[in-house]
Amino acid sequence: MKVFVQVPCLNEEKTLPLVLESIPTAIPGVDSIEILIVDDGSTDRTIEVAKEHGVTHFVRHARNMGLARSFRDGVDYALAHGADIVVNTDGDNQYPQDRIGDLVAPIVAGRADIVIADRQTSKIAHFSAFKKLMQNVGSKVVNIAAETKLPDAASGFRAYSKAALYRLNIVTQFSYCMETIIQAGNKRLRIESVPVTTNAKTRESRLFKNIWQHMFKSGLAITRSFLMFKPYVILGWLGAIMLLAGLIPFLRFFIFWVQGEGAGHIQSLILGSAMLVGGLLCLALLVIADLLRTNRVLIEDQLERIKEIQYGTDPMTADTQSPNEMTEREQTQGLT
Repeated sequence: MKVFVQVPCLNEEKTLPLVLESIPTAIPGVDSIEILIVDDGSTDRTIEVAKEHGVTHFVRHARNMGLARSFRDGVDYALAHGADIVVNTDGDNQYPQDRIGDLVAPIVAGRADIVIADRQTSKIAHFSAFKKLMQNVGSKVVNIAAETKLPDAASGFRAYSKAALYRLNIVTQFSYCMETIIQAGNKRLRIESVPVTTNAKTRESRLFKNIWQHMFKSGLAITRSFLMFKPYVILGWLGAIMLLAGLIPFLRFFIFWVQGEGAGHIQSLILGSAMLVGGLLCLALLVIADLLRTNRVLIEDQLERIKEIQYGTDPMTADTQSPNEMTEREQTQGLT
């Protein structure tokens, strides 16, 4: 079994040695550990420092492409080079790399597809009270969308099995963290959490300028995921509320009309009509979203099969596949 530890970097020459020196060289149940540097447009000596520490695997971006693209490109490289498990850490040394073995263990044991480190954000000293609150709220919203019970949905210190990576498709340009949880939860992948203690802060985050930008972009990613996997939560409830709200002005107009004063309250009909039209539009969009969801499932099934052809069948899932499932797939391939 081969584990790839990918380290996304953007000008991390000062902290990268701390990261590389703390990555374990042996993990029970793992045959080899490879380190992959994903250079997202660094202009300092990040690559040279990595080579000095014996790193031989690199993915380089000519300019900054963002964390989500770095993660996706790193995963593609790792799978192409035989990775069975991909661990993601960070180049600023905020995560305790010596706990990588604990992240990998549930996957090696076969009881988890994804393992996410719980940073225990309530105990992080440099997090303000407001940031701790928002981290907690964000995790709860993601858990609702994914039907999970994870304490730290925003943590980027994670381990993914090959089977999980076959089923996940990154579409956001901001951060993959919450999107992959929502996808994994709705695809019934097994997710575990491991509590860790983060290292001392070395620099400010480069992913966002301030907490408000982070909240806005994370909110967009969560909303998009809701619309992809649970469109009825947003469109269904919004449509129902607008339909009910639209009936109130009509009822108000009817009362005045019965009293013989309807002529002066035409605005109630206008407002009610607008609300009813909005509600009907939401329901129409819900039907379209549901049809798109069916199309997305079919496309993702094809992408999974393409990944198996490109990177090979995951041995962990092949061993657990039932004879009936094998026969069904072989019959399907034979028909095509």
